[in-house]
Amino acid sequence: MNEYSFINYLKMSMEAQEPRDKNSKYHRILEAAVRIFARQGFRQSTVSQIAREAGVADGTIYLYFKNKDDILVHFFGFKAKQVFDRFREEVARGADSLEKLRNLVRVHLGEFQRDPDMAIVYHVETHQTSRLAEDQIREMGKMYHDIISDIVEEGQQAGLIRRDIYLSLAKRLILGGVDETIGAWLHAGRSYDLISMADPLTDLFIRGIGAPASLSETI
Repeated sequence: MNEYSFINYLKMSMEAQEPRDKNSKYHRILEAAVRIFARQGFRQSTVSQIAREAGVADGTIYLYFKNKDDILVHFFGFKAKQVFDRFREEVARGADSLEKLRNLVRVHLGEFQRDPDMAIVYHVETHQTSRLAEDQIREMGKMYHDIISDIVEEGQQAGLIRRDIYLSLAKRLILGGVDETIGAWLHAGRSYDLISMADPLTDLFIRGIGAPASLSETI
């Protein structure tokens, strides 16, 4: 089984196991765990603290998760589907590639501002040298890169984005720029409106990758 097949198998397995009821104890435990991880850090958190935050007995945790590590893995798998559904919806609303890029940046910053606990856990755990949810994090990165690839290729065909750029560099530029913007916001104690950074950041991307004829129309 190759890496791509393994990731898809893992995703399907997790979706099959996930309870459909959004008010289920499974989801209550996940959301409680994210709050605890964000406040105290994953390594300092305990199953007992998560159970108390979720309003369940300690033993209930083990009906849904193997251990604390498994909760983190499920968090990334669950959030990947939830957040990327929103990303794709907003991108699809764009009339052209540049508007789609703007929508992607806006919804990305908006989702992380709306759920700062998720933002903290995601940012901290994805920047670890050794990552417990490595497969899920890599899958999220691949999904994001795929969205950017579609936007850039559409823009190139329409003459809105330069054809001479390296796609791999464009993907790293956009994902890295958004990630750094979220990181700076977190380090600043969330003291300003993160979504206000969306348009300036997108304009910076477009000025770097937009075809000259498109710049006067979009900026």
